[in-house]
Amino acid sequence: MVTMAMSVCSCNKFLNLRPQNGITSDQFWQTKEQLQGAVIGIYNGLLTGPAVNYFEWGEARADYVTPGAGVSVDETNIISTNILPTNGIVDWSAFYRIINLCNNVIDNAPGVLTRDKTLTSTVLNGYLAEAYTIRALMYFYLVRSFGDVPLTTKYLGSDNDLVQLAKSPKEVVEKQIISDLNTAEPLAVNTYGNVASDKGRVIKTTVQTIQADVYLWVDDYADCIAACDKVIGSGKYGLVPGDADWFNNLYVVGNSVEGIFELQYDAQSLNPFYSFFATTRPRYLAYINLIDNYSFDELDVNNVDIRSYDVAIHAADQSIYKYIARTPTSLRTSDASYAHWIFYRYADVLLMKAEACINAGRGQDALDLINQIRTRAHALPGTEQFPGVDDKVALTSYLVAERGREFAFEGKRWYDLLRNAKRDHFARLDLLTDAALISVPPLNVQSALSRLRDTNALYFPIPQLDINNDPNLVQNPFYK
Repeated sequence: MVTMAMSVCSCNKFLNLRPQNGITSDQFWQTKEQLQGAVIGIYNGLLTGPAVNYFEWGEARADYVTPGAGVSVDETNIISTNILPTNGIVDWSAFYRIINLCNNVIDNAPGVLTRDKTLTSTVLNGYLAEAYTIRALMYFYLVRSFGDVPLTTKYLGSDNDLVQLAKSPKEVVEKQIISDLNTAEPLAVNTYGNVASDKGRVIKTTVQTIQADVYLWVDDYADCIAACDKVIGSGKYGLVPGDADWFNNLYVVGNSVEGIFELQYDAQSLNPFYSFFATTRPRYLAYINLIDNYSFDELDVNNVDIRSYDVAIHAADQSIYKYIARTPTSLRTSDASYAHWIFYRYADVLLMKAEACINAGRGQDALDLINQIRTRAHALPGTEQFPGVDDKVALTSYLVAERGREFAFEGKRWYDLLRNAKRDHFARLDLLTDAALISVPPLNVQSALSRLRDTNALYFPIPQLDINNDPNLVQNPFYK
């Protein structure tokens, strides 16, 4: 472990290390190498644990996916909004396992400083920042997906340590997320000195980007704009130019100038998406009319929005393309399925700031930011809108449509719709009901619309197994 740790020079090598198994707590937390191994375990959890959930929780309930030949019953029910507590997709255990790994580091890492005199406070603080930030990110997924969820910030080392947790109100969980990120920001490093680590591990701008997303979720527009401005002002990021190399740089190779936080899949750690989208029985397909969202030029077939054909959707077979393509005309092989999962990229920061500006009365600033994204994408006139700078409803519709074009199938669509729908006491519930009219099979549309009008149904049920095992857990109201 010591020899390997000293050779770390990139995020991939960092993630190839593994914490030792079968070591008791009093034996483990002795050296900086053991501390590093524990942090590595957190990242390995991100790679192998809830990777499928990032996509399914963010896309399956929205309007861009449709069932493929290999879809499961549980997946079909998610698409139809017919969700039961026994549905396997609502299993949250992978997220709580990562949270527990983070809690382990937060609880035990400071003690290593007194035992290993070669560990510096700066290195320790960087590791703590990583643990606080990833814990916050995992709870952010949970609170957006379930609403009220169990909240624990204490490491549970064995079955004897397990406690029977009740749910905490979502507002309490959101405050904890913000607190964790505020703790992490001054502790995080500015750089690890190489691109792969700066994209694949938590640095200061990673924290600030997640802060912006959380502040937007809780309608704190001033702090969202401030966090976005920190990332923009860092000078670390920019939009990948919309030229012939755009797709290759952003999605095929990854770790581009636009990437902020990306899961570093590689030949030793493949992502799960090839079997989702590239086999003869894909589990999900792109909605057949999605291409219309990007518009097209009837007079010039070569004039296209670069985000549409052979990026969001391969029109010939409706396949979701950005995770499985090697070029616009060829696929990866199954043993080369290591497209990164991009949690955040610079385009997201610009559009998060635009959304906050809309709600802070800065409509012209929002339009200017949206136009930056559209210019890079060679967006066509058919999708351009001209909302008034004071027309919050029209600006929001334009922003949501543009986020849909920019981030199709990147795990953001449902959360974008829900976040904008729930403001002002669900004043824009139409964003969700309109999506259901597109995605839900015709026979299920009326029941789906009825469910969506009950705002408790917009969150997942608590997994039935956890309800059975924890007498203090109460099922989410809609599913009782």
